[in-house]
Amino acid sequence: MKMRSIFIPVLLAGLFVSGQALSQEPEASAPAPQPPAPATAAPAVEMPKLLEFIEAPYPAQAKQERLEGKVSLRLTLDAQGTVTAAEVLEPAGHGFDEAAREAALRFRFEPAKRNGTPVPARIVYPYTFRLPPAPEPVAQSSSTAATPGPSGSDFHETIEVTNLGPSMVERRRQSAEAVQVLEVGTVQREAVDMGEALARTEGVSVRRSGGLGSTSRFSLAGFTDEQIRFFIDGVPLQLAGYGAGLANVPVNLVQRIETYQGVVPIRFGADALGGAVHLETDQDFQGTRASASYELGSFDTHRLTGSVRHLHEPSGFLLRANGYFDFTRNDYLVDVEVPDDSGRPRPARLHRFHDGYRAGGAGIEAGFVDQPWARRLLLRVFTGTYDKELQSDNEMDTPYGEVEYGETSAGSTLRFEQIFSNGLSADAVAGYTYRRNHFTDLSECAYDWYGRCVLVLPQRGIVEGRPIERVIGQHISFARLNLGGSLSPSQKLRVSLAPTRADRAGEDRQLQLAQQLDPLDGARNLFSLVSGVEHELDAFDDRFENILFVKDYIQRVYGERPLDGGSFAITKRTLHRLGLGDSARLRLSPELYAKASYEWATRLPQPDEFFGNGLLIIENLNLNPETSHNLNLGLTYETRGQAAGDFRANVTGFGRLADQLILPISRPSYFVYQNVLKARSLGVSGAAGWVSPGKYVSLEGNATWQDFRNTSSEGEYGPFVDKRIPNQPYLWANGSARFQLSDVMSPRDEIALTWNTRYIHEFFRAWEGAGQIDTKDVIETQWLHSLSLTYVTRSDTATLTWSADAQNITDARAYDFYGIQRPGRSLFAKLTVDFGT
Repeated sequence: MKMRSIFIPVLLAGLFVSGQALSQEPEASAPAPQPPAPATAAPAVEMPKLLEFIEAPYPAQAKQERLEGKVSLRLTLDAQGTVTAAEVLEPAGHGFDEAAREAALRFRFEPAKRNGTPVPARIVYPYTFRLPPAPEPVAQSSSTAATPGPSGSDFHETIEVTNLGPSMVERRRQSAEAVQVLEVGTVQREAVDMGEALARTEGVSVRRSGGLGSTSRFSLAGFTDEQIRFFIDGVPLQLAGYGAGLANVPVNLVQRIETYQGVVPIRFGADALGGAVHLETDQDFQGTRASASYELGSFDTHRLTGSVRHLHEPSGFLLRANGYFDFTRNDYLVDVEVPDDSGRPRPARLHRFHDGYRAGGAGIEAGFVDQPWARRLLLRVFTGTYDKELQSDNEMDTPYGEVEYGETSAGSTLRFEQIFSNGLSADAVAGYTYRRNHFTDLSECAYDWYGRCVLVLPQRGIVEGRPIERVIGQHISFARLNLGGSLSPSQKLRVSLAPTRADRAGEDRQLQLAQQLDPLDGARNLFSLVSGVEHELDAFDDRFENILFVKDYIQRVYGERPLDGGSFAITKRTLHRLGLGDSARLRLSPELYAKASYEWATRLPQPDEFFGNGLLIIENLNLNPETSHNLNLGLTYETRGQAAGDFRANVTGFGRLADQLILPISRPSYFVYQNVLKARSLGVSGAAGWVSPGKYVSLEGNATWQDFRNTSSEGEYGPFVDKRIPNQPYLWANGSARFQLSDVMSPRDEIALTWNTRYIHEFFRAWEGAGQIDTKDVIETQWLHSLSLTYVTRSDTATLTWSADAQNITDARAYDFYGIQRPGRSLFAKLTVDFGT
């Protein structure tokens, strides 16, 4: 323990000294008073240039009264030179403001450039309305009056660049962190859920056990489920009140998705083994905005989301709220075997009849933003619930008609952010969440696939042959504190602390009614503290960036297990681990950069793994943390604003060496989690995308191959050493083509047709070395297609989007897990409305 305590400060001291030497090396030969390095390192900036000028119609009343005007506009340009926003800074009235803003939104620019690379910009544009020098006949005035200036030829001399640089998405992508960033603006227009949006990303696999609301398995480089951590605005997803899991979070409430592959920054305070996914909501708090979306589709599916916000600018007071509601019957067709009149199984295609899903939630946030004493001070209160019917067992052999499960949660978070005058920054969030899970099986009948009661059970309950009415409640309190400061112009130091405490209690009411031993009875709690220190170095005019970090993990476990006679067996454990990692990015040219990252990662066991679930999983308080050596190597090439369009391509190789993996082990009548597996995952993923000039055509594609193998030569899986881990895809790919036209039926409208396809190569459900290959269970190769048509129209204050989606248009038989069939061909329609002032 002492050696570990000494290691961290020694390492940080070495980083500081070496970083200081590197950052001061260019100043050694410069005069002491004013080093010339900053001046010589300044980036070459090229102003935006106006390519297409739109003349605003002269306001009729102003023209009649012989009035002239000048409207000062702040225009926001993206990296393609498109005007994305126009704000009136100095209003002129008399209709001039509206006319100037409407025209400016249709301008087209050659984008601003930094070191030859197109970048977003914000400019101030004076739109001037002038009348002819002398009155003219009415017939001529309609064609020659109102010449707004300045002209397109001298535009670049009259503008002011007020904000120039890469967007937040570009900065994140080009940082040293091992992250992929997905902007969901285009995806929000389609009738897809979060799981589908993420499944289109390279290196990511999202598998579903059915339709909307079904359980999902998210995978990064072979690691799955609890080995990946999920966050929304920095808060663990399970503590934020959003439904049944990541795949069912409403996509319209999220602005972008960040996927961290194997190396997780300390700011999340997470004990992730294989990576993390961060969902970020809209962080633009200006003005008053409201949005809503409604989706209607096959299987009686209805999805509704809504959000509203208002900022009182004089005081900085912000109030915003959001909510969602989902409902579906999931009564899609499946291929099953049913007995005929003689009892022989016959193939049939029937509707699922007990697979409904209902979810809803709401959150209200209030506080202050952009004040001298706080950049953010926000209190959020939320609640959420879902209920899901369970249709069948894990292989669709036995249909259920009365089994269901669900969750209700409620809580609050308080967030504070500030940048102090001495360069110190603070980002803190604390919260409390109560979660109540339930599982109910009081079935009185056994059902067939026609939904008929074919047998009255001798006692209620079909899953385990007994009635089950299980309720588990968890009180969870958590906090995240991140502090940062600059050691020098090229160095930053950050510290994070993330404590979490979970108190858990439950009951199986049917066991208690029968006066039997209830394994859920008794107090159980977990306390974990994940802390970290991170050093960032930027050198050689931002051509090299390095982030080195260390993490510390502490977990304390307390459990009471009921014994016959009413007493309890008490178990206490304390676990401690260290971790470290490094991420580096080297810019080889303005278009080409390379990344390398490594983390010795740790994941602490979770409550279900320690304490069981009171049904088929029993407790095991002797579990040890999972560990893994995670390595990524990547290369990215991207160009923007070229004559041939925008192009981006990247390739990433990854390796994972995992130990002490926790898996559920089958026993005669139950499961128990145990540390039983060593594994090695090697793989490569790549993606490429091209956007034509004018954004008329967009093509994207990605592919992933991974080789995830057992390396345990002893224990439960010793006989399968060097065999591929079963029941996981090892080769898959995604592709899309988007065709878009603008100004079709009205100014600033868009119509787009998007085709998406996914390929998944066949894989075995069980170990490769077990059984005869011609009799092994195989999930066959799948190739799925979808088509989406969207239309967007804009006015000064509103944006309306209509979309129509056809998913699995070939009606292929789709399986993510053996025996569990996913929906076939389905149709959806979606309407989205955004209002803003």
